[in-house]
Amino acid sequence: MALKYWLVIFILGIGWGMSFMFNAILLRELGPLSVSMGRVGFGALGCWIYVLAARKPVPAAPGRWLGLLGFGVLSYAGPFAFYALGQQHIASGVAGIVNATTPAMAVAVSHFWPGGERATVLKSLGVLCGFLGIVLLSLPLLQGGQPSEAWAVLITLCAPLCYAFSVNIARSFRDMEPVALVAIALTGATAAIAPLAIWSEGLPHVTRIETWASLLVIGFVLTSAAFIAFYWVLPKVGPTNITLPTLIAPVSALFLGTFVLKEQLLAAHLWGMAAILMGLLLIDGRIVRLRMPRRPVR
Repeated sequence: MALKYWLVIFILGIGWGMSFMFNAILLRELGPLSVSMGRVGFGALGCWIYVLAARKPVPAAPGRWLGLLGFGVLSYAGPFAFYALGQQHIASGVAGIVNATTPAMAVAVSHFWPGGERATVLKSLGVLCGFLGIVLLSLPLLQGGQPSEAWAVLITLCAPLCYAFSVNIARSFRDMEPVALVAIALTGATAAIAPLAIWSEGLPHVTRIETWASLLVIGFVLTSAAFIAFYWVLPKVGPTNITLPTLIAPVSALFLGTFVLKEQLLAAHLWGMAAILMGLLLIDGRIVRLRMPRRPVR
């Protein structure tokens, strides 16, 4: 890959890891559903501004719109709410590590999905490493008599599971302009989560400048701009290289949680992250390809 594409992938990984730090800041003043509502709402607004300014094609079929609106609930409203719910009891770095299980979840779901990609032995080992990492993260919580935090890990794990289903459903929208797809999906996510958030948590009342700043960054930068950059770089680097941000994000989340939010760093966090990252490398297959000897050209 060209250096500029490496730079985009690195920034995406750092940015998506930062989202867990901003979640922790938002949860000081907002409920978890309001956090999800703010992120998808600002994210949708940013994507629509881009779609209209760049005159990207938008589908007109009502059936396609309905499908995308529902897709947004599974892909954005649900996962963002699960992360915020989990982060009420676990550190942002732990949530970032759990997020890294997304490729392992995707492999497991795709294997059983009609017409999905069957898991190879290498990918199956990667999935097992991913779940081993979750066990390593959860065992100290159970042994320390912290069942609420262990449950929070399981709640957070629902977000990668949502992503795993959504990437398989997304195949039916491959003929669409990607940013228009995200804009409509985020609109559906906002329409679904907003009534639930207001009913259960009331109208959001933001008084702190850091809350507003976090909302704007997590919505416009880490959702709108990040997905626009993601779909710009995807055809240039390919589907394998585009998974590299998942290797960077947990490191970013753990670093920021420890040194910015002053969260406690445990050995279990590092062991869990190591197991999950090894699983990602096995799923990707890159580490095995590098070790295979190249045949000489005759």
